[in-house]
Amino acid sequence: MITYNVMDAGSDSIYEFLSKSIKKDILQGILKAGEKLPSKRQFAKNLGVSVITVENAYAQLMAEGYIYSIPKRGFYVSDFKYPLQERKAELTREMVSLTGEDKGWLADFTSNQTETDLFPFTIWSKVIREVLNDSRVQLMTNSACGGIQALRESIAGYLKDFRDMDVKPQQIIVGAGTEYLYGLLIQLLGRDKIYAVENPGYRKLEKIYNSLGVACRWIAMDQAGVCISDLENQQADIVHITPSHQYPAGIIMPISRRYEMLGWASKAEERYIIEDDYDSELRLSGRPIPTLQSIDMSGCVIYMNTFTKTLCSTVRISYMVLPRKLLQQFYEKLSFYSCTVSNFEQYTLAKFIQEGKFENHINRLRNYYRRKRDILLEALLKGKRKDVISVSGEEAGLHFLMKVHIQLPEKVFLERARSRGIKLVPLSDYYYGDVEKPENIYVMNFSSVDITKADEAADKIYRCCIE
Repeated sequence: MITYNVMDAGSDSIYEFLSKSIKKDILQGILKAGEKLPSKRQFAKNLGVSVITVENAYAQLMAEGYIYSIPKRGFYVSDFKYPLQERKAELTREMVSLTGEDKGWLADFTSNQTETDLFPFTIWSKVIREVLNDSRVQLMTNSACGGIQALRESIAGYLKDFRDMDVKPQQIIVGAGTEYLYGLLIQLLGRDKIYAVENPGYRKLEKIYNSLGVACRWIAMDQAGVCISDLENQQADIVHITPSHQYPAGIIMPISRRYEMLGWASKAEERYIIEDDYDSELRLSGRPIPTLQSIDMSGCVIYMNTFTKTLCSTVRISYMVLPRKLLQQFYEKLSFYSCTVSNFEQYTLAKFIQEGKFENHINRLRNYYRRKRDILLEALLKGKRKDVISVSGEEAGLHFLMKVHIQLPEKVFLERARSRGIKLVPLSDYYYGDVEKPENIYVMNFSSVDITKADEAADKIYRCCIE
């Protein structure tokens, strides 16, 4: 007869301990399919527990499907297959690769993580305490589908003061990350539309659009941004662009091309431009570039932004600004959705913006990242290094392009860099389809790089070029 030491139950109740022990024996194959379990009375007597304890344990196992009963005959182990050892090995391999892959880099230029010390923990925690003290009723009241009014008003005020955008709070829809908002947009605009993205561009966008079941086209770019002729040729309805700092090429779309884009959108009723302004607050030279939305007179630009770049990558708060002609349609079709950002975070962020703390934080970030960028650029272009290394797109945002002028296959250079602790991603990885791809141009995300090691990292990159 099977038996267990109930003294090993620990903090579990006896019936929970029994059900877990039997379940474990079933999964490990100690108890076979079809094997009969002891009767409740017999098992209770053997263990020195009450019959009701065994009865509760069996009931739990039956509810989970591990055992079944036959009236007047007893309880039996269910027949199912569970390859435990193979699954354990698979999980172990997976966990090792996930946790060990990115350790030990001298400089990882592929990561967009923010540094821990840059988050305003002291100020943020103070604001949280104030919100908890002053807004208890509001915190426990369900917010509107687009987010709480206080946060939407704060964002609208911020956009007016710093981006010269005249928007109403009800146009602003708050969500847990831009990926969630893309899903809302597709439901709003229609799955029958053709969605277009920049080529080169953020490859994750294609995966998102494809996973949501819509057609996605890659649109060629020139030095001014997306090519209007290719938009027309591909019969796109919706185009997703990053005009203020194109990712990854770093292009700033000139005003002439912006008006061409607006002209393209105005030619058909259901054409829209999704303007992704993902890092405009962190333009490091001059004032932020005016948004496409601010010069849109036809209501065809959907503006999107996120707080993940300015606060930290784990703060999943993003928002979009819908054109007024889409508002009624949005609330008629999608108002049944609940806002995916908790009230606690929304009220905290609203107060953070209202009291000027967000503006102060942005100014601190700009100064910090400007110094960091300058130190890194100086290291890369110092002495003989500038003979083989050049950079572009360094004026805006937290990445720039580095070109190495060498006659060496890109794969060989990448492997040389990896062997020296430098992790790079080539611009060619961001292209789609059978197009001519540039060689030996690298996208340098520097937000998480340890700047005290800038000279060492630059020297290793230089060594990869000449050795």
